[in-house]
Amino acid sequence: MTEIDRKEDDRADAIRESGLPGGGAGRRDKVGRSAVYPAFGPYPEVQVLGGSDPEDRKGLNLSVEIPVEGAILKGDLHIPDDPVGAVLFAHGSGSSRHSPRNQFVARVLQTAGMATLLLDLLTDAEERIDQESGRLRFDVNLLAGRLLDATAWLSKAPELNGVKTGIYGASTGAAAAIIAAAKMPQISTVVSRGGRPDLAGTALQNVKIPVLLIVGGNDLQVLKLNQEAELRLGGERKLEVIQGATHLFEEPGALEQAAQIAKEWFTRLLVPKESTVQTP
Repeated sequence: MTEIDRKEDDRADAIRESGLPGGGAGRRDKVGRSAVYPAFGPYPEVQVLGGSDPEDRKGLNLSVEIPVEGAILKGDLHIPDDPVGAVLFAHGSGSSRHSPRNQFVARVLQTAGMATLLLDLLTDAEERIDQESGRLRFDVNLLAGRLLDATAWLSKAPELNGVKTGIYGASTGAAAAIIAAAKMPQISTVVSRGGRPDLAGTALQNVKIPVLLIVGGNDLQVLKLNQEAELRLGGERKLEVIQGATHLFEEPGALEQAAQIAKEWFTRLLVPKESTVQTP
């Protein structure tokens, strides 16, 4: 192999690894029912999940990279065979897509035939900064902007064409979800679990879509903030209080109850009326 050939091979490898145009299409690292897709293929506006066949992605748990302004975010995407709705998870206050609570809720929603995207709204580098300062997790406008970009990205998936999208927010992620919903008509509903909707400020009265607030009965400070925020919401809203539950819903049966309430809400607002999806 000549030096020129070697340089060309190195350049091709760099393109494949970077996900630049010409490198992402068709590339997939698959382990069991999981797969990893690069952020970009040769036609990112169409092949948003990396240029693979949409039929080949159904039913998989996909690790995806989502381009947003100034960053690439990591997410875990699950698309069932015939999705009847899609829910994007907005984590808050030092949490991540690896949160066992949100992963549990995602699995419950998947039983109703919904696609789920668990998303880190901060990059790894930003997470390290935030661990020291705690500042970025409360920058709800930054988080909302990234939610808007991620929602637009998700809507381009061909498997989700015509499917309604909702956002499930926890802690400060709930405020970001409400701000995003006030700006983006493609968002059909928001569910907040132990959230801080009060941090959404004036966006509360600008939200015209249905919003569900789920709070633990023993999470007294957050409950008071949610009660005040409920009165300011501009559209359909409902406050569900899980009696005996604290902020993280760690009590026996508390998270299961909250997840079931969220599933019923999303099913009512996202699933087409003619659908025959079972919701046990």
